[in-house]
Amino acid sequence: QVQLVESGGGLVQAGDSLRLTCAASGRTFSTYGMGWFRQAPGTEREFVACISYSGSSALYTNSVKDRFTISRDNAKNAVYLQMNSLKPEDTAVYYCAASSPLKTWRATSADEYDYWGQGTQVTVSS
Repeated sequence: QVQLVESGGGLVQAGDSLRLTCAASGRTFSTYGMGWFRQAPGTEREFVACISYSGSSALYTNSVKDRFTISRDNAKNAVYLQMNSLKPEDTAVYYCAASSPLKTWRATSADEYDYWGQGTQVTVSS
């Protein structure tokens, strides 16, 4: 089992950058597929990015490609989301998620993930 805690959210202006961190517990972090999702008020939770076990491959939703970068440090049990050129439409609560070992890391649906953090608010003003 793994516990996830996100941090790094805040209020920024359009064009600014933020780096989110997800700290994970557990000794087998490198065997979990990791992803970031976001949810704006009145909307469903939306896939943002996911990363392979080693961190060598990643998938992104189209709206964040070339602006966001997901990475992981298995030695530190952490996954990151570097967000550049932020836009007001990026405003949401951002969640870190983990999928159990033996599942594909290429998971873009929320129901493919087994563990979730509590979320961190990102607000981008225009």
